Amino acid sequence: MVKATSSAPSQRMLRVGEQVRAAITQVLQRGEVRDDLLEKTVVSISEVRMSPDLKIATAYVTPLGVADHTQTIDALNRHAKYIRGRLGPQLRQMKYMPELRFRDDTSFDNYKKIDALLRSPEVSRDLGASAGKVSEEKDEE
Repeated sequence: MVKATSSAPSQRMLRVGEQVRAAITQVLQRGEVRDDLLEKTVVSISEVRMSPDLKIATAYVTPLGVADHTQTIDALNRHAKYIRGRLGPQLRQMKYMPELRFRDDTSFDNYKKIDALLRSPEVSRDLGASAGKVSEEKDEE
């Protein structure tokens, strides 16, 4: 049997990752974690990536309205075992409860950089010139 060489996540990994994300979100929304920093901070969980054996879940989080994300990430990692224990009722179909790891999600920063680049005068000028060429070509047809 030939094994797939793709590093893309399987459908099962994606499905379980989404279930884990929803379960972590519920635990945090209900305020089950007793930590002053986490109780005051709104945390957005954008994605959970599962390891191929489904034993490790890496949650990418963004604390909203906080300049320094490291304190919130550290607090979540300190309470990872407790959160893992609270996931049991929502994930009872899993053979093993995954170990939780929390990481800072930098994708929003990347989106800001791309948006700033697209709004820059140089790009606007280039897009304006190419848009004019496209409309001229349509007129010629």
